[in-house]
Amino acid sequence: MCRSIKTLRGTGPTEEEIRAAALQFVRKVSGYRAPSKANAAAFESAVEQIAEVSARLLDALPDIPPPPPRPSSRQRYAERAR
Repeated sequence: MCRSIKTLRGTGPTEEEIRAAALQFVRKVSGYRAPSKANAAAFESAVEQIAEVSARLLDALPDIPPPPPRPSSRQRYAERAR
């Protein structure tokens, strides 16, 4: 499940993306896909807290510079053919 959480840093994530990642994390940690009514409040509270902390973390980290431009496969092939 957590393998499908994408890296949010450097992508300018929306609040929805941050919350979706927090939800996946809480699902993984708790073992619940959907909590019972008795656990719903604790589950939702955990999602909100993790989303909030994640947003603060992303705001505090420096931006990732974009990767350097890479030549296309055609350009690489043409250079090798020379």
